[in-house]
Amino acid sequence: MIYIKTEEEIELIRESSLLVGKALAEVAKLIAPGKKTIELDRIAEEYINDHKAKPGFKGYNGFPYTLCISINEHVVHGFPSERELKDGDIVSVDCGVIKNGFYGDSAYTFAVGEVKEEILQLMERTKESLYMGIEMAFAGNRVGDIGFAVQSYVERFGYSVVRDLVGHGLGKGLHEKPEVPNYGKRGSGPVLKEGMVLAIEPMINLGTKKVIQESDGWTIRTADMMPSAHFEHDIVVRKGEAEILSTFKYIEEVLNRS
Repeated sequence: MIYIKTEEEIELIRESSLLVGKALAEVAKLIAPGKKTIELDRIAEEYINDHKAKPGFKGYNGFPYTLCISINEHVVHGFPSERELKDGDIVSVDCGVIKNGFYGDSAYTFAVGEVKEEILQLMERTKESLYMGIEMAFAGNRVGDIGFAVQSYVERFGYSVVRDLVGHGLGKGLHEKPEVPNYGKRGSGPVLKEGMVLAIEPMINLGTKKVIQESDGWTIRTADMMPSAHFEHDIVVRKGEAEILSTFKYIEEVLNRS
């Protein structure tokens, strides 16, 4: 069942999504060599709680933290820990909140210190592919048009698209129908209808598309140990052009100051 959201529901999802962007901006202030990832988690949880919301991931299917923090070859669902960020790392930070009964869900990949140009390009092109997918998320198109846009863009650089994990619908549930793969054929999959809310989240690898789940039961890493980048926005399907409900504005204001 794919739920079409009312305008009132969309505004509540927007509120939650914007709060995720602001929480990620608080995290962005702390991204630096030597910073323990568990500290990032603590700051995000405090910020969310202080804004009359709850972490969307903590306790979800037993996940024990506020943030998914995935470093280098870790694609998604990494655990915050005592591990310290190092110069040259990249780190995907995925955050969810639930406020007024509706979820927000967004992710951003950060560079730590001096990162190799090849990996910075992977990050930038992954973010670009997100917006190319969003451009296809208008009423009358199909889910496959989103995935095709992402896949056809990143594969021209020799990157690969993770197949085992996908974007999703969003609302009162964190993961609603439809699934939104980052690969696909134009004109395939469910029809996009006005009022559908989707979390679009390319996960793009420098090397192989194959991934492995680590022994903690959550962390997903690339099979060849090459880096992966991940960006995610929440959008609502509209006629002619999708509307982005989440934001990277606050994150990038922090990054541009540093």
